[in-house]
Amino acid sequence: MRDGSAAFDALRPRLIRVAYRMLGSMADAEDVVQDAWLRWADADRAAVRVPEAFLRRVVTRLCLDQLKSARVRHEEYIGPWLPDPVIEPDAVEDVTLPLMLALERLSPLERAAFLLHDVFGESFDEVAESLGRDAAACRQLASRARDHVRAEKPRFPVERAHGLEIAQAFFAASRGGDIAGLGQMLADDVSLYSDGGGKRPAASRVMLGSDEVMRTFAAIARLTRGYKAELIRFAYVNGLPGFVTREPDGMLQTTALLMEGERVRAIYVMRNPDKLGHLEQRLN
Repeated sequence: MRDGSAAFDALRPRLIRVAYRMLGSMADAEDVVQDAWLRWADADRAAVRVPEAFLRRVVTRLCLDQLKSARVRHEEYIGPWLPDPVIEPDAVEDVTLPLMLALERLSPLERAAFLLHDVFGESFDEVAESLGRDAAACRQLASRARDHVRAEKPRFPVERAHGLEIAQAFFAASRGGDIAGLGQMLADDVSLYSDGGGKRPAASRVMLGSDEVMRTFAAIARLTRGYKAELIRFAYVNGLPGFVTREPDGMLQTTALLMEGERVRAIYVMRNPDKLGHLEQRLN
């Protein structure tokens, strides 16, 4: 059992990575991986040739079960839904936040086939074993998914250091009340997503266009005049440049920016405390 526990603990970060990209929720991902541990503890481990492949298959099947109920929860969600914010020390370009939103529009099987093959590098024979389909069907699932998400891949990738410079400039303009300066950074068709989950004030819909986004930030500046947010750090949030702040209400908030050239094409703000708890634990 000790050997089995050590093997599982070594694979746990990768398994959580798989589950999170499937589910968009760190809490759900951790629950799934814990369920996978129980199955691993009961398994005939002597018969398992490749523990990582076995456990990834278990995690994938558990995630497919979770996705059925997750889709209902997202449909009933208050305001725009965003995946939990994840800050990783190294650049992660395989599944950025816009791509995760695109994955939400896929069927669970399409999402799994795309992630397992295109992101995690499994062969279609391996994908077929995980999904209980034949390899040809899995190839079709991944192809359909690829067509849907292709448009979400960045056309003009931003160098990491430059992305953080833009995040710093955006923070200074948006929090300093420089709405004119902020407007110069925005693409004409910029969109603003704000996820409060009904737990904290947030826009009830996606704000579209630079005029509407600038009006939104101007209103926020008026409401928070005299109250300063504390900057925790500039960082890449779900693969996008951004920053973490502690707001005047004492709660954390993350902001992530999708860049197109030198302009911000989308802004993703996470305010839902239920989705920020794992960051709170890491920062304390």
